[in-house]
Amino acid sequence: MERDVPKRCMVVGGVAAADPAAVAGVISDNRTEHGIPHTVSCRALGVSESWFYKWRDRPSTGRELRRQHLADDIEEIFTESGGTYGSPKIFILLVRKGWRILVNTIAKLMAELGLVARVVRRRSGLTRPGRRPTAPEFVKRDFTAEEPDLVWAGDMTEIVA
Repeated sequence: MERDVPKRCMVVGGVAAADPAAVAGVISDNRTEHGIPHTVSCRALGVSESWFYKWRDRPSTGRELRRQHLADDIEEIFTESGGTYGSPKIFILLVRKGWRILVNTIAKLMAELGLVARVVRRRSGLTRPGRRPTAPEFVKRDFTAEEPDLVWAGDMTEIVA
């Protein structure tokens, strides 16, 4: 039987060995969403009820608050970029804002938040030699004409969708 525990939580030998806040959140969510009593959820996850009530009622620590502020800043930068910035670029912007953080921490937090940078595909140039056979050049780059309607020339503009 598979248990409904968060990604960051693993049940090892009947005892939850992971992020305690995530375990407490799962127990609370089971009560509100599925109507499962706290006692049943605590027993299934291998934690005591007193532990759950202690974690549920305790104030947030400074570390948790800092991590939440960091997550908010990461989400803000990510959405402002249109979902194109990855952890290296977000790291640079956060350091400029005054954060003291590592790139791997940002990458890990982005993965937890489900933020994946979208790759912007750049259009490759079509005029590079060797890519495809070139069309014959009848005008020989001489665009002067002795009479009208003899040589037509125009400008090509690349339209990017």
